[in-house]
Amino acid sequence: MTTSPFLESSIDSKNEVIRVSLVVPAAAKDIFDLLASPAGHTVIDGSGTVRSPQSAAPDRLSLGTKFGMDMKMGVPYKITNEVVEFEENARIAWRHFGGHIWRYILEPQADGGTKVTEEFDWKKNRSKLMLKVINAFSKNHKSMEQTLIRMRDHFANK
Repeated sequence: MTTSPFLESSIDSKNEVIRVSLVVPAAAKDIFDLLASPAGHTVIDGSGTVRSPQSAAPDRLSLGTKFGMDMKMGVPYKITNEVVEFEENARIAWRHFGGHIWRYILEPQADGGTKVTEEFDWKKNRSKLMLKVINAFSKNHKSMEQTLIRMRDHFANK
């Protein structure tokens, strides 16, 4: 029997959030630096949809920053995000026109690693029916697990 590496992995329909947590063998600062860099998103993306930051994207994000990403889900498309939460080395979140929020919460651990929690928060989504129709909850849940595995492996191999 294989044990799950995840501390938490759930779809909470009542609170409208998907949450996945995993301990990553790196300091919160190093993980935050990766997340605060749009180019870093391609390194850890577990969905296979993130291609690259658009040329006007900043090197480092901050609260209120808007940044574009080139994406592909079947067909190529572009998406503009805005950073809506930013606490250096602890929390970063962004949203796009759909209204849902992608959030990362970092909690340093005694062993030098960091508990990373990724959340997909759809409380303020403008089209919850569309999310349901395209099976976004299940797909995002699986992609989030893969993202945290990729993040863990990225730092473990440094």
